[in-house]
Amino acid sequence: MAHSKPDLPLHLYQFIKDAEEYDPFAHRQIKKPNTTIGSFIHLVKGSLGTGIMAMPLAFKNGGLLFGTIGSIVICIIYAHCVHLLVGTSQKLCRKTQTPVLDYAGTAHKAFETGPLRIKPMAKYVSIFIDWMLVIDSILSICLYIVFIAESMQGVIYNQQGLDWDTRMYILILMIPIVIIMQVRELKQLVPFTAVANMLIIASVGVSLYFIFREPISLADRNLWPQWTTFPSFVSTVLFAIAGIKTVLPIENKMKHPGDFLRPLGVMQSGLGILTVLYGVTGFFGYAQYGEITKGSVTLNLPSDSGWAETTRLLSAIGILVSLGFTLYIPMEIIWPRLEAKIPLRWHNVGQISIRTGLAIAMVGFALVAPKVESFIGLLGSFGTAVLSVLLPVTVDTLYRWPTDFGWCRWRLVKNSVLILFGLFVLTVGTYFGILDIVAIYQ
Repeated sequence: MAHSKPDLPLHLYQFIKDAEEYDPFAHRQIKKPNTTIGSFIHLVKGSLGTGIMAMPLAFKNGGLLFGTIGSIVICIIYAHCVHLLVGTSQKLCRKTQTPVLDYAGTAHKAFETGPLRIKPMAKYVSIFIDWMLVIDSILSICLYIVFIAESMQGVIYNQQGLDWDTRMYILILMIPIVIIMQVRELKQLVPFTAVANMLIIASVGVSLYFIFREPISLADRNLWPQWTTFPSFVSTVLFAIAGIKTVLPIENKMKHPGDFLRPLGVMQSGLGILTVLYGVTGFFGYAQYGEITKGSVTLNLPSDSGWAETTRLLSAIGILVSLGFTLYIPMEIIWPRLEAKIPLRWHNVGQISIRTGLAIAMVGFALVAPKVESFIGLLGSFGTAVLSVLLPVTVDTLYRWPTDFGWCRWRLVKNSVLILFGLFVLTVGTYFGILDIVAIYQ
């Protein structure tokens, strides 16, 4: 809103005028900016992972009709939360005349410029978010390592009869993981994420080939969820699509950051394609396999088919080559805190050492932790609900507080509904995560 000069003291008028005219994009100094296409590729990979293979199970829990509508609604909610986070970050950059803000920095500024009573929380919120991003990313990598190893084990056993323990494959993976994790710049990671996207989409394509190879009958398929399966449907879809920890690092490194939120830009195009891909995989996967639908659609494919085994290898290799991109987020948080403490001539050695140490530690955790997937699933559900829904909505609410909520404060009502949804996902995900862990030790 424009202010006339006589309405305000001169210094306050000038401050508001400068804030309104400040362009954070023009003040960003990025050594190796990423193209719009490269950013699109990264955004797709941020959400495209092993979760797409679980979409038929989600539709089994949600029913064909409700699953179709529900998955679209959940993807729209997630896309809206991404828009809230990135949009608020850009507006806070203008308001505080800061060129760039990461996730923690955005929350810090939102609390710092928000209501007086919550300003002291700004520092602690930013620390909490940084730790959440680091832990969530590292645990995701541990889960991916287990997934890759189990995929290799299954394929080699079916084809060669070699009955090695999963831990042997985890150890074999250590060297390629260490090498892949040495790639540092987001721009340099584009070829890796592009290959990963192609391999995972090819894996989905082969799975769909087997799904459509036989006639599909919808006669005995559920259209609606049971009360007991509805929570599992919601949590599975949201956990599958969510990749919010990657969106601000991607936007912050763009050569043209305005392309991220523009109509049919990076966000809308990327998440729109993913919504269709996830919906098609889930709908037809459940329509074909019905009540025998398993946790990953690849497990329903014939084990004696070479093409079916190829799907597991393609997805495993796709996840492997994208591990460097997953590590990018925690390294963007960890390295700046250590960089000033390391002499300049040792920076390269420091980067290599930290990345190698993290890779070995994550392989070690995947190696020794029993049923690591369940523990990671519990923490992952917590992180997804908090990072993907609750915090973006909270940041937007604080930025708009107390009057910028539109007619009849409709934005505040909308944000309140989203917070209730986030709390529901948090509660459900935590509940089922605890049940999975308890079941292991019974």
